[in-house]
Amino acid sequence: MADYGHDLLFGTFIQPTAEHAQRVVGLAQLTEEVGLDLASFQDHPYQPSYLDTWTLLSVVAARTTRLRVLPNVANLPLRPPAVLAHSAATLDILSNGRVELGLGAGAFWDGIAAQGGPRRSAGESISALEEAIQVMRALWTPGPAVRFDGEYYQLQGAKRGPFPMHDIGIWLGAYKPRILRLTGRRADGWLPSSMYLPADELATASKIIDEAAVEAGRDPGAVRRLYNISDDFPPEQLAELTLAYGMSGYILATDSADAIRRFAAEVAPAVRELVAAERAAEAQPVTQQPAVTESPAPRDRIAATADRGPRPAAPTPDDGLRYSSVQVWDETDRPAGPDPDPNFEYTRQGQASSEHLVEVHDHLREELSQLRGLIEQVAAGTVDPGLARSQIGTMTLRQNNWTLGAYCASYCRVLTQHHMLEDDGIFPHLRQTDQRLAPVIDRLEEEHHAIHEVLEQVDRALVTFVTAPDGMATLRGAVDLLTDTLLSHLSYEERELVEPLARLGFY
Repeated sequence: MADYGHDLLFGTFIQPTAEHAQRVVGLAQLTEEVGLDLASFQDHPYQPSYLDTWTLLSVVAARTTRLRVLPNVANLPLRPPAVLAHSAATLDILSNGRVELGLGAGAFWDGIAAQGGPRRSAGESISALEEAIQVMRALWTPGPAVRFDGEYYQLQGAKRGPFPMHDIGIWLGAYKPRILRLTGRRADGWLPSSMYLPADELATASKIIDEAAVEAGRDPGAVRRLYNISDDFPPEQLAELTLAYGMSGYILATDSADAIRRFAAEVAPAVRELVAAERAAEAQPVTQQPAVTESPAPRDRIAATADRGPRPAAPTPDDGLRYSSVQVWDETDRPAGPDPDPNFEYTRQGQASSEHLVEVHDHLREELSQLRGLIEQVAAGTVDPGLARSQIGTMTLRQNNWTLGAYCASYCRVLTQHHMLEDDGIFPHLRQTDQRLAPVIDRLEEEHHAIHEVLEQVDRALVTFVTAPDGMATLRGAVDLLTDTLLSHLSYEERELVEPLARLGFY
């Protein structure tokens, strides 16, 4: 799993409350006004306090000019697929191609049954959903009359059309393995919500989608991934979800105009900037390999295991360079994992798991390098000389200080989230599947705690930086120590884990 390179989308998920109908439409119009991409609404036809979602989508589409509209997600058991296909195509034509279709297998079966809909088991609802996708796509494709003899839906010579203005994407609200596999086989997109699927569970679910796509002969990147989120997701975390797990859109669940404005003005641009910078860095050709100052035995050991076919990623060696005289731990007593089996045949998916760890680490290394460079620019006072002789020059310097502080803080958040993912997900998986790795995992967890202590020193140094005359020296010292500990740790972790990840998988 990795970044699939999709353009990023940002939108809103607005509660369709009938009591405040005009405000609901106004929030959707605001979504367009502030530059976001789409507005979406949940669909619960049995809920009398809610507006009918399809009628609401039509009104919103009529009162906007650029905004995409999306049911998030349409209640299929109460919306027969042939009728839903006709409605979606009609609105897509009238809105000049601005409709996407979120679909759900069904929930709240008492409410569905109360309105005359079917009461289905979980398995039945997923089978019906797969049939519905086939029905709708057939009716959107020119050709002879459609005959479809499914268990849940039948067409007896239905005429095709109307045909939408663009290829309407079908996005599935999916959480469990069976419907996730359906998403990989059939859907154009995946639309989970953070309240039901926390960010630390995205990797596992996304892996199921990717595997199902490959089994169906599809490119996993063909499945776009949107994520319904609350307003407590920082831009750095959303960028990480894009770069590490292939998420390519974020929909803010809110009924607050101020929250929508903040999301558009602060979060969306920051995520786009972080992702664009990382993609640009990845696209640059490699001109220099890291220096190797000690025996490359771990790299050779892995190479010997798989001269044929896929192989684990090459770990990044520790160049031995240290900036600080402080030592947080003894590097000589780090335990080593088991030697690889030279006859083990790795898979492409296993290879991708190991490569992903290195990719995430390289992102952290690049961000750390940028942080160090920014500190040196501030220390050197690299501002325009003319501005430096005036009050404007002083304000520019203050802006440099603020930028540095914000950058340091955001980097620390990204690093902390990465460690939490490992501690809560990867490490337990590796410990359980290969108990010989336990000493290595124990040591890596200890080093995570130590690095977090160093991060706290960086936080304290930031305070000193903006309040004390010698603040730059204190900050430099803290970041030097962070550099030494983090780069040493990342190299050790790769040395010990790229092979187990390639062999046991995770991502």
